[in-house]
Parts: sequence; structure tokens; C-alpha cells
Amino acid sequence: MPKNEVGDTGLRYHVALTATDAPYSQWQCRIMFYWYKKVKDMPGSDMGKFTRILHSGKADNLMEEIPTFVVDPLPEGLDRGYIVLNRPWAFVQWLEKATIEEEYILMAEPDHIFVNPLPNLAHGNHPAGYPFFYIKPAEHEKVIRKFYPKEMGPVTKVDPIGNSPVIIKKSLLEEISPTWLNVSLRMKDDRETDKAFGWVLEMYAYAVASALHDVQHILRNDFMLQPPWDLEVGKKFIIHYTYGCDYNLKGELTYGKIGEWRFDKRSYLSGPPPKNLPLPPPGVPESVVRLVKMVNEATANIPGWDPLSSS
Repeated sequence: MPKNEVGDTGLRYHVALTATDAPYSQWQCRIMFYWYKKVKDMPGSDMGKFTRILHSGKADNLMEEIPTFVVDPLPEGLDRGYIVLNRPWAFVQWLEKATIEEEYILMAEPDHIFVNPLPNLAHGNHPAGYPFFYIKPAEHEKVIRKFYPKEMGPVTKVDPIGNSPVIIKKSLLEEISPTWLNVSLRMKDDRETDKAFGWVLEMYAYAVASALHDVQHILRNDFMLQPPWDLEVGKKFIIHYTYGCDYNLKGELTYGKIGEWRFDKRSYLSGPPPKNLPLPPPGVPESVVRLVKMVNEATANIPGWDPLSSS
């Protein structure tokens, strides 16, 4: 595994995230773009330009606010109701049709918040990725081997990552993306694989596609933190708010049970969270406090932020 001490610092990367025109995706993209603009020019940042790759097939009402490139969704029915399969297809189209100045790309997601300036963590042909504790290729060797044959090497060559966050050379991503799409669709079509991987299938597909191209990622634990499990921001770069944060008023985590205080992005499926969300009670980890404060700062400053309607 390549070392993680050195990156291609100073070489800019393009920030790219895939998104839909659903209100749930839109409000997260607006917050994400706000924090991109805040940290982009800070010392230590290697951020270049920004693109929201919109895979709804048509323009939406954020085109003026966020730099956006519209691509087509997969043909009707091909995603099997699993919308994330549109992500590799979106990247294939964008890389083919868009003019991208930077040599590197950061694949990001709407529920990412830049909490510290992010340098280019990649190193030449070694992209940088984040090791997810639940991506375990070795434990799924039987399934992985359907897509990554023995002659390609040991299953340990499949990194425990998804496609995001990843900083990767554009030329490498151009090679990997069609394979990533192909493997995603084949995995979704295979009942055993679909059952084994569930909602993280597309993450495994990216990991396998990279290994098929003999690309190994530098694994960076400091790339991202995930409240409520990661308690402190420290020197990490991205907050990923995919998990619900539920606490009682004593500041104790009540995960899986709706808390007396909570922040969960899924509470706002039909529209944006209101401005000035209540801060968590005393005793709640700094990572959760920081997340809510950053959401509140963004919603206070983004023009035309509409509170969630009561209808």
C-alpha cells in the first residue's frame, strides 16, 4: 500500500459532485457549495473549480447559484430503483463532454461539508480515498470473484473504499469510469451480489473497477469524519453527515431511537431545514456541534434560503 505522507500538494483538483433536482439533494448541494467557497482560497487548499453534475437530464433552479453540468439519467428502469447507479454514468458523460482544466478531480457528495482546507492528497497514479469500516472485500471474496477474477490478484488489491471522497488523476478516472459503470450494472443484475452489498453496491463497484485497472488508493483516515461516531473534527477535512444524530437532553447518544434533540438530514426530504437549528445539549461531541453550527452559518448566509414549509 502506498504511503500516505506525501501528496501532490500544489496541484489543483476540480471538485465534482453528482446530484439530482430533488429538493433533498438541492439543499445539501447549496450548503456544500457555500463551504467550498469559504475554504477554497484558504492556505493549504488545492481546490480548483466546482461542478455539480446534475443527472436529472434537465436544468433546475440552481443553475445560476452553483456551477452545473447537466447529464442524462440512465434509461428508464436501468437503475432498478437504485438511483446511485446514475453516479458512474454521470461521471462517464461529464468526463467525455465537459472541459475540465484541472489534472485531478475530487469526487464529492452533497452531504459533505469542507471543515478544513483540503490539499491534494493524491500522489501521481495513486489516488487518495477514505477507508470505510463497512466496505470489506475480503469478507465477500466469493461475490467479489465474480467481477475480479483470481488471475487479477488477491482480493486485498480491492481497496475498502467507495468513489467518494476520492482525489484522482483525471486521466485515471477517464479509464476507470466506464468499468465502474459496467461493474455497477452487472452487480445490480446479479441477485447474490445485490443481496450481499445492498445500498453500498456502487461503492464496491468503484473499488473493484479500480482494482481491475490496477489502481490502488492511498487510504486516508483524515479525509473525512462521520458524526456521531467520530467525536472530534481535529485536522480532518470533510464532515459527512449521512448518519442521524440523536441525543437525550443529558447529551447521551440514543442512536436508532429518535432523540429529544436530533439532527438527521432525512428529516428534510421534501425541503430545506429551517434557519437557526437548535444547538445540541451540553455533553454532545464537538463534531456534532460543529456540524449544526456550519449548517446554520450556511443557511443564514445563502440568499433566498426557504424554511421548510409546514404544508
